This record gives sequence, structure tokens and C-alpha cells, in this order.
Amino acid sequence: MAGTGFGAVAPTPLVRTWRTAFLTLRDETLTTPPHTSSTAQMLDNLIFSHSHALVSAAPELPSDEVLSDILFMMELVAAASSDEEDCSHIYTHTSRLIHDICRGVSFSMSFSSFSSVLNCFRKMLDLFLGKNATGDKLTGISSTATIIPAIECLQAIRCIITLSHRRWLQSEDTILVKFLLDVIVSSHSVSCWMPPSVCEEKSAVINTRFSTESSSSELQTVAFEMLSEAISRAGSSFSVDIWRSMLEVVRKTMDVLALKSPVVENSVMSRFYESFLHCLHLILIDPKCPVSDHVSVFVAVLRMFLIYGLSGRTPSTSLLVGHEEKNLIKVTPKACKEQLNKSDHSAYRPPHLRKRDCLNVKHDRARCSQYISDYESSATNVTSSDSDFSDGDGSGTESGRVQNSRVRVAAIICIQDLCQADSKSFSMQWTLLLPTSDVLQPRMRDATLMTCLLFDPCLKARMASASTLVAMLDGPSSIFLQVAEYKESSKFGSFTALSSSLGQILLELHRGILYLIQHEANGKLLAMLFKIVRLVILSTPYSRMPPNLLPIVITSLRTRIEEGFRFKSDQNSLLATAFGCLALALSTSPSSAQVRNMLCDEVSSGCIETEKKSGVLSLLFEYSMQWSCPSICLEALQALKAVSHNYPNTVTACWEQVSATVYAFISIVYPEVPSKQSSEHVVSQTAFISEKVLVTAIKVLDECLRAVSGFQGTEDLSDDKLVDIPFASDYIRVKKVSSAPSYDLECKDDVVVNSEESDSGIQQWCEAIEKHMPLILSHSSAMVRTASVTCFAGMTSSVFISFTKEKQDFILSSLVRAAVHDNLPSVRSAACRAIGIISCFPQVCQSAEVLDKFIHAVEINTQDLLISVRITASWALANICDAIRHCVKILPFRHMGSNSNPQLIVSLSDCALRLTEDGDKVKSNAVRALGYIARIFKCSTSRVQDMSMDYQDQRTEAYLSSENIMVFKQHSQLDSLEDFHRLEKIVQAFISCITTGNVKVQWNVCHALGNLFLNETLWLQDMDWAPSVFGILLQLLRDSSNFKIRIQAAAALAVPVSVQDYGQSFSDIVRSVEHVMENIDHDPISGPSNFKYRVSLQKQLTLTMLHVLRFTSSTNDQLLKDFLVKKALILEDWFKGLCSSVESMLDVQDKSIADRKKVMISSAIQSLLEVYKEKQQDAIVQKFEELKNKI
Repeated sequence: MAGTGFGAVAPTPLVRTWRTAFLTLRDETLTTPPHTSSTAQMLDNLIFSHSHALVSAAPELPSDEVLSDILFMMELVAAASSDEEDCSHIYTHTSRLIHDICRGVSFSMSFSSFSSVLNCFRKMLDLFLGKNATGDKLTGISSTATIIPAIECLQAIRCIITLSHRRWLQSEDTILVKFLLDVIVSSHSVSCWMPPSVCEEKSAVINTRFSTESSSSELQTVAFEMLSEAISRAGSSFSVDIWRSMLEVVRKTMDVLALKSPVVENSVMSRFYESFLHCLHLILIDPKCPVSDHVSVFVAVLRMFLIYGLSGRTPSTSLLVGHEEKNLIKVTPKACKEQLNKSDHSAYRPPHLRKRDCLNVKHDRARCSQYISDYESSATNVTSSDSDFSDGDGSGTESGRVQNSRVRVAAIICIQDLCQADSKSFSMQWTLLLPTSDVLQPRMRDATLMTCLLFDPCLKARMASASTLVAMLDGPSSIFLQVAEYKESSKFGSFTALSSSLGQILLELHRGILYLIQHEANGKLLAMLFKIVRLVILSTPYSRMPPNLLPIVITSLRTRIEEGFRFKSDQNSLLATAFGCLALALSTSPSSAQVRNMLCDEVSSGCIETEKKSGVLSLLFEYSMQWSCPSICLEALQALKAVSHNYPNTVTACWEQVSATVYAFISIVYPEVPSKQSSEHVVSQTAFISEKVLVTAIKVLDECLRAVSGFQGTEDLSDDKLVDIPFASDYIRVKKVSSAPSYDLECKDDVVVNSEESDSGIQQWCEAIEKHMPLILSHSSAMVRTASVTCFAGMTSSVFISFTKEKQDFILSSLVRAAVHDNLPSVRSAACRAIGIISCFPQVCQSAEVLDKFIHAVEINTQDLLISVRITASWALANICDAIRHCVKILPFRHMGSNSNPQLIVSLSDCALRLTEDGDKVKSNAVRALGYIARIFKCSTSRVQDMSMDYQDQRTEAYLSSENIMVFKQHSQLDSLEDFHRLEKIVQAFISCITTGNVKVQWNVCHALGNLFLNETLWLQDMDWAPSVFGILLQLLRDSSNFKIRIQAAAALAVPVSVQDYGQSFSDIVRSVEHVMENIDHDPISGPSNFKYRVSLQKQLTLTMLHVLRFTSSTNDQLLKDFLVKKALILEDWFKGLCSSVESMLDVQDKSIADRKKVMISSAIQSLLEVYKEKQQDAIVQKFEELKNKI
């Protein structure tokens, strides 16, 4: 109590009342044993009868004193006996009193005090929630009289937490969450919701502030709200067990909701659904435990809320909500403004009534009264905000609609959270959430996310639906859409495959989204729709969809762009986004024959050259010159680049427009070249965007030049084509070069749009070299110079050889200058790539002078600090080595120019050996270069003879003294020893790379070893390292998980031409190849990427097996011959399969290959016959004789 000494402030009457009541209660408790009846009487007389005065006195007392007295009262109440009728009375008044006190007093509560409060409230709630209810009597949760105090208990706890103004400990939040979860679970043990009639009847009996909302859902509403607050405060620190418990409780609530289908629609339930869904959202956005077991149930229940509040309405199909009618687009902005501003000039009306009148006018205009509440926001581009959900001056009906819309939005957001929390499990629910038919029909009983997007009257709900679709299409779960295929509904049987369902979903998504694109007026929603279109295009395998689907997408986007957008604030951004979608549609691979025909029709009609602008190409050229808006210009140029890449047969007819457009950018965007380097001054954001536009224009030029010249990648100079090799030629995979235009094989015989195209792009290249290249090669921007140098990487040898000497020198000097002297790494890298392409041209690689310059430029860049430069430089180095290999084969080394000599090979090998110690991407190119060098590297004996002949040829008329001959032999021996050590270094580099490199490095090592074995001057049987090399190849063939590596290892093992070349490893090679061949059908495929190479591996193993078998008769290894006898039955079956496959080749074109196959098979069988005859296996010999006779 307050002090009573001199100067002390006298307590107020209210304070005296409080202290008197609680002191008397303490005294009475000490003298009277606590029984329920006596406790109830004491509390009624001392506390509950003065509750109003006590509530008023609490704020005037110290909070510690109030807390102490309340805890004492709660402990007294909790200690009372469990007679339900008396306890119900005590608990009801206690909960109400504590609730009212806690609303006005801020407590500084310790963990122990908070725990005590929760324990006392838990005992009260056990009674209120009907744990002791028996019989048919309306008790517990079924009684409205007990629901209200239960809610007050939770509200009291909520007030304690809210008014404390301190950071709650993790332990406090943990016990609070457990308490709330117990409350929610307890409420599930009996019927959770009463009919509204029962609620109203019971509420009338009790005159409290909760009487109008006294249903059991209010209790769970408060519980879930408090749980959401706890998760927001400390959710990240909760243990996994707490998260799992919360998820299980939510699942139980979902199960109850599923049993109560259809959901109840009223204001009380709306509050409950909103609080529950918000809590679910907080749990799903950062789950600490797996949710996969709950996804299917969650989706099924959440789907019920997609039309919450709309189930009794049937939207009009003539105009979807939020969309503008077609003729509305053509109304001028002024007329539209006058229409919207029309008002009654009568007496003054308040703003909220005027707004309602405006809505009613729009209601009549749109003939869609039940959905008009959001029409104005969509039609006039009002941005979505919290005001969409306000309960302001609107009527009760409008407030209810807003509340219902909040429930729909919350459910859609939870669906999005599920998609992001467990995309793999969620992908199995796509057929429930997305339409498979009639997307434009408002089927409310079978609602999907597209139903919300098309027909929901609330803008926020449509935005949430669009955002969820973006999350679904942009996440990992969208990958499985690649298996989709479209089938006519008449082809469906009793079971619809997943691929067919996905095909139907994609088709309906196209229909719905493209319809919205044409009719939606809201700017923000339109931007989201374009994002969905972009993701749908990326996810759709158009080659397995209806042929006209992609042309429809392109035409729809073109139409929307031509019609424009209503508001200037959205015009530029939406146009740029629309062009981005158009560019993506045009770049879809594989290219569409229907789109190609559409573009060719436009070109042949002359729409591009005339004033009549009605087509995709004319639209792209028109907007590509919109310098006032760089973003639109950039996207239009990207679309032109896509057309040039995917539909190269249209490029020739468009060349004049492309050339003029690029030249205009060079002249207008950058009228003069600054003297300073771009890195020495800071450019503005506008200049940077303009620079990107110019770079994109140059890339369009590059793509067009590749298209008209027939560029298909690096030119292959090899004369040992796989197409000429038996068995290996049966299954050749055509490698797709991403930088090469998509030449459609189906249209190779089509009529070319322009008959003058037969010059293979020579005229276009000449124009580019004379008109564009001089300006952009010396540009101040590094990005521009990089793009211009990259153009040379798309040249073909047929174009290059047709140039004059002056133009050829211009190209070569430009590349060398850029590779050696440019300060920017990106330019040097691009120059190295172009050098790698052009060095493969026969007329270039036969020039020693050009090769010296190229090698010098490449070697400099292999020492660059940036890995990106070293990668392209090493790639160019490997191409140069390949080119030299072919030149050596065509011409003697001494005829390659005055400066060419073996020192060139030595310097290249030194450079490549150094690069094998770099990163894997550089190492793979270095190994490839060493492989080409190893193939032409002259080994000891033959090299001495060749050099002796060279020495004698140079001195045919000179007298050779014995001293000169001795000096020459000494130099030859030294050179031979040096060559031997160098070759040994190369082989050691191969072995090191194959053990330390990645998959690509290992593949290149196998390829390089095949080249090494092809060296005609190499005696494999004399090399100490040969067994190690063969052993590594066998290990890769047996154990590698990558089929491409196994194919290349098998190919390398098939290179040696005699049993002597295999040396001591021959027996192991035969055994290993036979073992792999026998078990190839049982090998597990480690990944999807290996599946497409399985047949190629089988064909290569067949070739290698036949190759080594034909040498078996030449070996003296008796153990190997015994092995072949043991495997005779397996080999017989294998040969029978080969013979039958050869006999099935009846085409004339295959006859030469079939004959060569027969020769190889016959040779292998003959060798085995000799082995079996030697082993006196007459029965086996007879069977193999029959096989040989059948060939």
C-alpha cells in the first residue's frame, strides 16, 4: 500500500477499493479452506460485484501491484474444484475482469509470471472448450455463453503482449505458440462451427460486446491472429519441432474445412478464413520443415476459396470484368474523359455518394452489376492499393464484398507460397489449378486460377492470380511442361496421360492470356500478363502443339502493339514489354513452318517496301527506328535479330532495310567517334542505353550476314568423316551450333524469296565491309567494337575467297590489330574467336605469313589475366593447330612458306603444354591442340631420315666431308632426343589432364589420344607409356558415367592398325571391349543427357569390337584364345544380330556402307575361325563357317 506518512499522497477512493478488495480476499483465503462454493461466493462478494470499480482503479495503481493481485486471483481460481457449473461461472467472470483490466494496464512481466498466467488461462480454456462436456446438453464450445469468455482469455493475453512495449524472449514466444496450438487443437475435438441461427439465439441471452459475433469461429480467429503475430515476431528463431507442430495444426484445420464443403459465407467466417490463411501464408513463406505431405490437401482446400463470395453469381460472357470492350479502344481520350466526368448537375451530394452514383452509371453501361465494384479501378487504370480493401463509407453489402475479396486474395497468395515452398510436389496439382478446357467460360463450380484472372471483380485478386501464375511458370516445376503434347479430345481414351493434360493446360493458358492481352485496360495487370506470356512461350514445346498456335501468339502480340495502349504513362513500358514477348516468340526453337510461311507471304506481298505497313516485319522496322524511346527500339531490334536467326530465308529481301537501319544508328546515335577511350570517361545512363541499342543493331547486322552467307559454324577440314565409317555413320547426331542461323532442312528446296540470293551473301558482305565496318571497328565504345569484330566470326570460306586481296587484308589486319593492340579484354576475346574461325579457311591456313601473325596474336592472349580471354585464345590455338595439321598433310612442311619450319610446331606445343595447367575450360582446348600436334609430330627414327634427306637435298652439288657428316649426325641425335622428351611431356600432360580434368577435358583427352595413335611416325610398341595410356582408355570405357567419354575412348581404342601397336595391352583390350559390349544393355543411365547417346555408344563399341577381333589370330596369347573359346556362344549370337542388321539395309545409298560392313564382319569372323581351328573347336568352327557363308 502507499505510504501514509507526512507528505504522502492519499490514495484515491478507487485505489482504496482495489486494495481493500484484494487484501480482504487474501485474508479470507487464509482463514477459509478453498472450496468451489466458498471461493465463488468470496469472489462474487469481494471482486466480481465491484468489477467496474476495479477496472477503473487498475490504471491508477502500480502495474506490479496489479499484476501480483491478478496472479493471486488466477491461482485461487485455478485451485478451485472442477465442478463444471460453478467453475464456469467463476471462469467467465474472471476472464472478463482480466480482459478489461489488461486493456488499460501495461505489465512488465517476467517469464515465470507469463508462464503462470498461461497455465491459469489454459485451465479456464479447458472448461470453455468443452473437454468435460457430456450428454446432449449444450455445453463447452457448443455454448455461446462459454465462447465469449474463451475469446476474452485470448484477448487478455494479446493485450498483455501488445501493451508490454518490450522485446519478447524466444522462450516466451515458444510457450505462447504451444498454448495457442493447444487451443486450436482443442477446438477441433467437437463441432467447430454452429449454424448462424444457433449463434443468434445464444447471443441474445448474453448482453456483451461480443454478442453479435459469438460463434466458435471467433475463438479460432483470435488464436490464428495471435499465432501470426508470434510468427512475425520470432518465427525465424523457432525450432523445427515448433514449425512441424504449427504445420500439423494447420493441416488439421484444413481437414475440418474440407469436411465442411462448401465453405460458409458470412462476415464472421470471412474474418476467420482471413486470419487462418494469413497464418498459413506466414508458415509457408519460410518453412523450416518439409510440406510435401500436405500439398495435395492444402491445394484442394485453397481451391474452394477461389470463388469465395462469388458462388451465387454468374458473370456475363459478353464483357469480362476489368476488360475494355473492343470499341472502347477506339474512343478518343478526350471523349473518354468527358464520358467519365458526366455527372448530375442537381443539388450537392457528398463525395462518397457521388462515387457510388458514378459506379452505378458504369454499372448500367457495362451490364454487369454484380462485378462493378472494381470495374472503375480497372478501366481507369487506378493502381492497386490497400484502399481496395477498405471498409469506409460503403454499405454493408459492399463491405462484405471487400471482406470476401480479401479471403480470395489470401487463398491465392497461399497457393503461390505452396508453389515456392515445394515446387516438385506442387507440380502434381497443376491440373487442379489450371484449366484443361473452355477457359473463357465462367465455370464457377470448377474454378481455377484462370477463372480468378478472367472473372474476379477485385483487381487485387486478379493481380494475385497473375502473380501466382508467374511463380508457377517461372519456378522449377515448369520444367515438366516440356513433356506436354497436344492431342485432339476425340483421341482421349478412358485415361488421359499427363503429357496430354499439360498440352491442354498450355493451350488454354494461351487462349485465356491472349484474350486478356487484347482486352485488359489496367496497366499494372497488363504488365503482369505480358510477363505470363513470356513465361508461357518459354515453357511451351510448340513443335508438339497445334501448328497454328505460335502464329496466333505472334499475330495477337502484333495486333495489340498496333492498337497501342490507352494511357501515356504505360505506353512506352508496355510497348517495350510487348516487343520483348514478340522477340521471344520469334526466337522459339525449333522454328515454325507456319511462321516462316507467314513471314514469306509478307515479304512476297511487298508490304515492307511499300507504304502499306501491315505485318510483323514492317512493324519491327518501324519501331526499331524509334530513337525517342531506346527501350522500345532495343526490343524491336532484338525481335529482328530473332527473325534473322530463326527464319534466314527472309533476310535477303529485308537486307536493304537492315543495312539502312544499322547505318542510321551509326550516323545518328553516334555522329562522330570520340578521341578518348570509353573507359576514360563516365557516360550517362541515356548514353549507355543508346550504346546498347547500337550494339544490338550491329548484332542484327551480324545475324543477317550469317544468314545470307550460309554460316553453319566452324568449318570442318577433316577428311575422315564419320559418315564414311561403317556402324559409326548409322547414328550421327547433328551438332547444333547456337551462333549459326536455323536453316530448316524442310525448306531447302523451297523457292527463295529473292532469286539474286545465289551469290551466298557476297554482295551483302561487301556492302558491310565498305559501309559499316570502318565506322564501328574504330568506335570509342568497347561494346560496339566487340560486336563489330564478332561479325567476322560469322564469315564463311566461300565468302572470304571471293573478296579482293584488299578486302581480305583489311579483315585479317583488323583482327590481328584488335587481338594485339586493343585495351579492352572483351574486344581481344572476340578477335581471338574470329581468328579461330578464319584460320580454318584453306586459303588462310596455307599462308605461313598469316599463320605467324595469328599465332603471335593468340599466344599473347593466352597469357591474359582474364580467364574469358584465355578461353577464347586457347580455342583459337586449337583451331590453328588443326588447320596446320591439314596443311601438313596436303603439302610438305618446307613448302608452307619461307618462315615455316619445325620450330613452329615446337612453339605451339610449348604454349599448349603451359595451358594444360590452367582451368578446365582452357585445359580442354589445350589438350585438343596437343592432340593435333601429336598427330603431325615427327618421331625419332623417321625424323632423322627425313632431316638427312633434307640436308642432302640442299647440298646436291656440294662435297660432304666425313667431319660434316659426323656433325650432322650429332645434331640429328640431339634433335631426336629432344623430340622424344617433348612427346613424352605431351603424353604425361594427357595422363595428368584425364585424372584432374572435368568431363569435357576427359573427352578431349580421348580425342587427342586418338590423334596421337594416328601418327604415322610413331611406334607404339616401343613406347614405355603405351600400356598406361591404353589402361586409362579402358578404365574410362568401363567406368565413366558419361556416355560421350565412353564413345570417344572406344573410338581411340579402334585407331591402332596392328596387333603390334597394341603391344602387351591387346589381351586386356579385347576382354574389356567384349565385357562392355556384352553388358551394354544392362548399364544404368546416370542422367537424362546420356540417354540420347546410348545408341551411338553401341555403334562405336560394335566398330571397336570388330576392329580388335580381326587381330586375334595374329596374337600368341593362349589365355586370350581360351577366353574367346569361352565366349564363343555370346559372340555367335552377336554376329547373327549384326548380319541380320546388314541384310536389312536395302537402300541403294546404303549399299556401299553395307558392303564395307560385310567386309569388316567377315574379316573378324575369319580371324575367330583361325583361333577356333587352332584350338580344335570343330563345332564352333562349323557354326562360324555358316555365319561367314551367309554374309
